[in-house]
Amino acid sequence: MNVTVMRQVKFCAGHRLLGHEGKCANFHGHNYVVQFHVNGKEIDELGRVVDFQVINKLFKGWIDEHWDHGFLLWSEDDNAIKALEQVEPNRIYRMPYNPTAENMARYLMYEIAPDLMSTVEGYDLQVTKVVVWETENSFAEVSVDNARAQADAMLEHAQRSRFE
Repeated sequence: MNVTVMRQVKFCAGHRLLGHEGKCANFHGHNYVVQFHVNGKEIDELGRVVDFQVINKLFKGWIDEHWDHGFLLWSEDDNAIKALEQVEPNRIYRMPYNPTAENMARYLMYEIAPDLMSTVEGYDLQVTKVVVWETENSFAEVSVDNARAQADAMLEHAQRSRFE
């Protein structure tokens, strides 16, 4: 049996998109909502895949510590990083790619979730989908059904061609 549970985490953060052709090239912020879908093959003696509080503690804890009320920037965005470093205090999270909703979902799915889930003992769990809502009308979704190699190749090609 496969059972999926979902926990939602809300946070506020600023970002900008390096190379964007419109307004998103400027510093701006969003009230994000992230949905973490966690799959388990068994339910415990209480009838749960896992206690929702376990998922919340892991993912909300990580987001609160790293992204909430901070700026998410591409590590190659030297101009923005230098500008924000002038402000004290500051919270800058350097991402390995532009902080689009798509890339944020991808990063949480493949870089953060596996490490966090490995700390949960006694359960066989896997994050199967991450959805990042940037606005109430716009979201990006990454799931295990998406081929990571294909997504990586598409991103690399897009970023290479944009700055060549």
